[in-house]
Amino acid sequence: MKKSLICGISGQDGAYLASLLLSKGHIVYGTSRDAEASSFRNLETLGVKDKVKLESMSLNDFRSVLQVLIKVEPDEVYNLAGQTSVGLSFAQPVETLESIATGTLNLLEAIRFTKAPIRFYNAGSSECFGDTGDLAANELTPFRPCSPYAVAKSASFWEVANYLEAYNIFACSGILFNHDSPLRPSRFVTQKIISTICRIAEGSPEKLILGNTNIQRDWGWADDYVEAMYLMLQQPEADDYVIATGKSHSLQKFVETGFAYFDIDPSDRIVVDQSLFRPSEIMKSSGDPSKAKLKLGWQAKHEMQEIIAKMIEAKQ
Repeated sequence: MKKSLICGISGQDGAYLASLLLSKGHIVYGTSRDAEASSFRNLETLGVKDKVKLESMSLNDFRSVLQVLIKVEPDEVYNLAGQTSVGLSFAQPVETLESIATGTLNLLEAIRFTKAPIRFYNAGSSECFGDTGDLAANELTPFRPCSPYAVAKSASFWEVANYLEAYNIFACSGILFNHDSPLRPSRFVTQKIISTICRIAEGSPEKLILGNTNIQRDWGWADDYVEAMYLMLQQPEADDYVIATGKSHSLQKFVETGFAYFDIDPSDRIVVDQSLFRPSEIMKSSGDPSKAKLKLGWQAKHEMQEIIAKMIEAKQ
């Protein structure tokens, strides 16, 4: 039986990945900065918390990372940890860089130190591409990061590429575009939208307060995307992949689709607040998942309208 270690198992992707790996017969370990104090609510929601072995680990502490790797002796390591909010990264740029770039480097260096044949997956981000305009980004598209979060993710991507080339470690990055589910934290704009719309549908007089609604994103379903992570580590050679639906929609369209689920006219329900605009913003982001379809046999099973419906239904 394979042993898999998921760093950042308490998050949305970590919980779905744990559930998937367990279904594949893996022994699953997961880490959190303080495993005894963390709630692991997402694992409980999916009914898998009691099936996962939990360890405390701080990615910023090399000794902590090394100790866990030596103890667990995993066949696969999935790095999903680190600060996950683009907006928060502007307020906490140093913590963002350390938790993502330094954390990834510590994992790679610990794998190199142990000399174990560990396969390593790194969570990249479409934010690294910046604004691609009408062009769908693929694996050869240059990075033009527009936030501290994207800068940190870009650094971690090149760390992975360096360790693959320099030390022949099986290491790869999944460049994932936006993906959501009911497990998203409330600070994410999609979860904020769905929660507010559901309250309005129940009679709340509140308004939905948003920043720039003209931005366009390629939205996918998180449970689909963790399957791509798994497939990347089952390949004969390590490689990087863009994971996306291939279709982009505006945030305005996302909101309108949510209100349409309840047949509510959104025209007087939305307030655009200039204070919520970011210092620098990606206006349009879209991905080309052709390589993933060709080499992994992977493609997204859910599109935006179905994703919105599933998120709403989870709250009912």
